[in-house]
Amino acid sequence: MEFFQKAKAIRMRNSHNKYLSADDDEETVTQDRNGSNKNARWTVEPVRDSYHVIRLKGCYGKSLTASNERFLLGATGKKVIQLKPSRLDSSVEWEPVREGSKIKLRTRNGNYLRGNGGLPPWRNSVTHDNPHLSATQDSISWEVDVVEILVNPQVTAETEFTPSPKTQPPPQKTQPPPHRRPSRTQSSLSERSEQDSVVSPPKSDGRTIYYHIADDEGHVEDESSVGYAFTFKGNSVAELTQTLREETCMEDAVVCTRSPLNGKLFPLRLQLPPNNGTLHVVLVPSSASL
Repeated sequence: MEFFQKAKAIRMRNSHNKYLSADDDEETVTQDRNGSNKNARWTVEPVRDSYHVIRLKGCYGKSLTASNERFLLGATGKKVIQLKPSRLDSSVEWEPVREGSKIKLRTRNGNYLRGNGGLPPWRNSVTHDNPHLSATQDSISWEVDVVEILVNPQVTAETEFTPSPKTQPPPQKTQPPPHRRPSRTQSSLSERSEQDSVVSPPKSDGRTIYYHIADDEGHVEDESSVGYAFTFKGNSVAELTQTLREETCMEDAVVCTRSPLNGKLFPLRLQLPPNNGTLHVVLVPSSASL
């Protein structure tokens, strides 16, 4: 794509007003509101001398990589990581697709680079996916700022590019302390329950929903832990189902509860408990056998 022909380095901002960032652990790719630090800077490398397909290298010398590892059991998204592969293959290749003033990055398998928002553990995570819900289409669109240009591709010396006012990072506003990056395993959430606001949501109007996620066979890993939690202000099962589907990337998930009689999972269909009572649910892929 011609947009990248003179771009030596870029930064990418998504609909959550956060920048694609190479984490200091040199493995994780995340989102951060600070677009001025080195972690938000990605070097552009053409593939086979053509900018139709590019590679992006982070500040630690590792490539933006679309892995085959699921971000979470039951969800469609797969992890995007920093990696220095032994050989360059299609997992580090991205095809820029322009959509208006924004750009999507597509993998060779047809997935798109996606910055997730919403509930933990998706908040600030980065995956590759091909979402179908219209409400999640913005998550795969990125505003790209060129932060360093190639004055002449034949010359090795490059000059710094000062972004125009339109591409300057937005003014920093006073915000509450950022959420801690979600843990990699669900069981560790319960170990940090006294520290992590995920397990103790602030009191507000609405009800507290605690949820676990089942795999394709309907099994739940470590259901004895507290699980994930958020405050739900809706009134119906349909609203709760739509909220959880959008925020967890599980577009066909079924919201279930356990029978107090035999402990088996069954779909929640009628109504929510009265008086904003706390509710424990399990998200199950529609393909799973209950």
